[in-house]
Amino acid sequence: MATRKYKTSQTVDFVIVGSGAAGGIMARELSRAGHSVVLMEQGPRMAPGQFEHDELKYRQLSGITNNPVQNPQTFRNDPSKPGVREARNSLTYARVVGGSSSHFTANFWRRHPIDFHERSVLGPISGTGFADWPISYEELEPYYTKVEWEVGVSGLAGASPFDPPRSKAYPMPPLPVKSSGVLFERGARKIGLHPFPAPMAITSVPYKGRAACVQCGLCNGFGCEVMAKSSSVWTMIPEAEATGRCEVRPESYVFRVGMNAKGRATGVHYFDAAKQEQFQKAKAVVVCANGSETPRLLLNSATNAFPQGLANSSGIVGKYLMFNQGGGAQALFEHPLNEYKGVAVTRILHDFYDVDPKRGYYGGGGLDARAAAPLGWGQNVPSGVPRWGDGFKDYLEAYTRSMSVSGHSTSLALETNRVDLDPQLKDAWGVPAMRVTYKDHPDDLKFAAFLRDRAVEILDAAGAKMIEAGDVNEKRNSVHLLGTCRMGDAPKSSVIDKYHRTHDVRNLFLCDGSSLVTSGRGQPTMTIEALAFRAGEHIAKFARANEI
Repeated sequence: MATRKYKTSQTVDFVIVGSGAAGGIMARELSRAGHSVVLMEQGPRMAPGQFEHDELKYRQLSGITNNPVQNPQTFRNDPSKPGVREARNSLTYARVVGGSSSHFTANFWRRHPIDFHERSVLGPISGTGFADWPISYEELEPYYTKVEWEVGVSGLAGASPFDPPRSKAYPMPPLPVKSSGVLFERGARKIGLHPFPAPMAITSVPYKGRAACVQCGLCNGFGCEVMAKSSSVWTMIPEAEATGRCEVRPESYVFRVGMNAKGRATGVHYFDAAKQEQFQKAKAVVVCANGSETPRLLLNSATNAFPQGLANSSGIVGKYLMFNQGGGAQALFEHPLNEYKGVAVTRILHDFYDVDPKRGYYGGGGLDARAAAPLGWGQNVPSGVPRWGDGFKDYLEAYTRSMSVSGHSTSLALETNRVDLDPQLKDAWGVPAMRVTYKDHPDDLKFAAFLRDRAVEILDAAGAKMIEAGDVNEKRNSVHLLGTCRMGDAPKSSVIDKYHRTHDVRNLFLCDGSSLVTSGRGQPTMTIEALAFRAGEHIAKFARANEI
């Protein structure tokens, strides 16, 4: 099928910035609704066979992610200090068609009803921007189901006693359990916990023309050559293109939203593959660039009418950046586990999902069983282990007997945690680079330590011969980029309304991790995609009613 091509001089109905988890869905929904769409992506479009399982290249040398040489950032943990450029970017995301859905681990947890109204239940938390969402779980549930069936998620409905209500079972059965899952389940049940099969955006059986997972063992941080991972590049984007109304425009780096004197978006300015500036005209703009690039784009799009940045009358564009804290432990067992095979995660538990006031601090989350990839094992040597000689050799050879239990937890919204523009540093295109300010709230660190201790208990109950409890440190980097253009009813305290329209610009919409009001308990992509299906439906309705 020939791919649709639009001229930059043509005014398309929608230009969408970012082709990841949300952008791919938005392109499909709006093109299926009859609209002309140009989907912009910073990076190249890669065929399945072009993705590699090269750990050094992908994990250390920015194989498909934002490169700190071309896409530099600065970081600080104190807003009174200047940002410092570091060798590794603080905020990481994939720069390919499909965005970070191309290299995600594919954990697809639904949020629970409490996630959307915790502020009302728990009350305020001093010094934070802790707030309720303007929507409920019940409103979002049909779209969670849509993600599972349209994008493709494997799992077992009702397997957890803590599962939120659902209207439909998963379309695919769970993936085969790994050694880590068996041991995790054994240890967790021994101490009275309730593990269950992990819901994963990976095919366990052939689904919608895609093959079942071949258990290659390298999901986290890598693309999927067999298209078993339910990335937007294999799922939503081809369906958008099949309408004949959607053009995917790779290697197109959007750096400013165009505005006219009437306060309406007119399209986007971008650099093409040759670094030549172009302008694509559009009736409306939908930004799905992720929780770091979306606020950066708005701040870079400042005008006389919006001197603080586009859609920023509230002054909070870029603020309330959230990651997800963690806490965990790794262990060695007597016999080989061979965790280098299979998907990353096959068992999880949510016994500690809710906040327990008895602990005296905020925080909730889940635990899962997984293992480091071989290079990661060799590079992250525990303290006390020799870096050379027989001791180091013994450590390396123990890899096949290793596994870990990882925590996934909350990050409170702090106004001082933010993405803004560095006053001096520019990227390879001459655009102001992002400056990241981040410091964990003490409650997030306390709960991460709580999960770490539970991980140790589970591994001990499972019969581990050696357990190394992980350190709980202030986070300096993340792939979960959340909360920087939060959703809300009040224009003074939010950037977009509950339909993802910016309060300030009627034909400008934002939908990605930046929309989130609270961090959730890790694994945000499922919620981002549910929000995208919901937003796409409403934006299409607005367009039909001539309300854009």
